[in-house]
Amino acid sequence: MREVLAQAAFQLFLERGFERTTVDDIVARAGVGRRSFFRYFPSKEDAVFPDHERCLAEMTEFLAAVDGSDPVGAVCDAARIVLRMYAANPEFSVQRYRLTREVPGLRTYELSVVRRYEQTLAGHLRGRFGEGGDGELRAEVIAASVVAAHNNGLRLWLRSGGAGDPEVAVDHALALVREVWGRRPAGRAGALSPEGEGGLPGGSVSGPAATLPVPNPPAAASSADALPVSGDGEVIVMVARKGTPMWRVVQQIEAVVGEN
Repeated sequence: MREVLAQAAFQLFLERGFERTTVDDIVARAGVGRRSFFRYFPSKEDAVFPDHERCLAEMTEFLAAVDGSDPVGAVCDAARIVLRMYAANPEFSVQRYRLTREVPGLRTYELSVVRRYEQTLAGHLRGRFGEGGDGELRAEVIAASVVAAHNNGLRLWLRSGGAGDPEVAVDHALALVREVWGRRPAGRAGALSPEGEGGLPGGSVSGPAATLPVPNPPAAASSADALPVSGDGEVIVMVARKGTPMWRVVQQIEAVVGEN
């Protein structure tokens, strides 16, 4: 029933537009009552993302089972679970991406979903690096890096209309994250330190950051700096105050890389 409702909702969103489709329209198309809809989805926004709860549960289960010897590698592998979910149904994934770009409310909802993935990854890393001091900071920064890298590669594939293998771009982006964060710091456990000691190239970071590998990005705005990490790509590093809403962080990053 959940799948039937999601399919009916999405067909109507494409036919009539998201704003012009009501829950009554969806249940009429699915041939069920309103009560059935709200048993599975709290809102029509949730019907656009019917697979994320299952994917989040799978990610949580995966991280609980890893041995902990390579925490950065583990969260990178966990991110690939999300990629496989998108790749399993390319047509739906591309249509949803386009719909989300057109509807501001869906974009906001999507950011809340992304934040839940990021919190799951950060929670796993805090269990390895420690809850206090630089350990907690390191967990937050690495989790943000993994999410941003994964999303960069995924969106390249979605913008292409689902052509080719999405794993190529995502694997490249996640490899940059592992290259930067995969080394253990030389100082105290969980500390952020210069390149060669497990930290970002060029020095330490004093606050929570989100890093996004992008090919040939434009000049950085005042809130972010572009730091070369390889011959064919760069990293945008954004430093924000603790407690800054995730949507604001993403908004500022997108302003730098020129993404709509």
